[in-house]
Amino acid sequence: MRYKFICIFIIILVCRGSSLFSETVSKKIEDSSQQPAAEELTLDHAVMCEGIKDYIPLNPAIVFSISTGKVSCFTSFDPVPEKMFIHHRWFRREKLATQKKLVLKPPSWSTFSSIQLRAGDKGPWRLEITGPEDNVFHVLRFSITD
Repeated sequence: MRYKFICIFIIILVCRGSSLFSETVSKKIEDSSQQPAAEELTLDHAVMCEGIKDYIPLNPAIVFSISTGKVSCFTSFDPVPEKMFIHHRWFRREKLATQKKLVLKPPSWSTFSSIQLRAGDKGPWRLEITGPEDNVFHVLRFSITD
């Protein structure tokens, strides 16, 4: 009789223990699914301008005179989850003219690139802001005139 009692007691403990284990694992899975996802790189602001002073875009526009001498693209990212690189890809008449590799650092970062204007640069332009995996964040279109 005593042997039956001990066996029943052990079975109850084992069953209750596995139930507690199951509840604990389920709770941990639920907790981990409720944690916020890792921050993603987010483009906060992008603009074409005549220049940059103290990381502030000067004279933002979409049409620039060749006489300004240069055009800049200002970009700001917030958040920046880790140190990484982006590209500013400058296209003139749908042909890649140049690209600039720019660094971003956490927690937020602003950067810019510029091109010097020449007489042959008149016409339509576009600038692609691309991320670490060459995904396009944004496209800016602008023109160079007399």
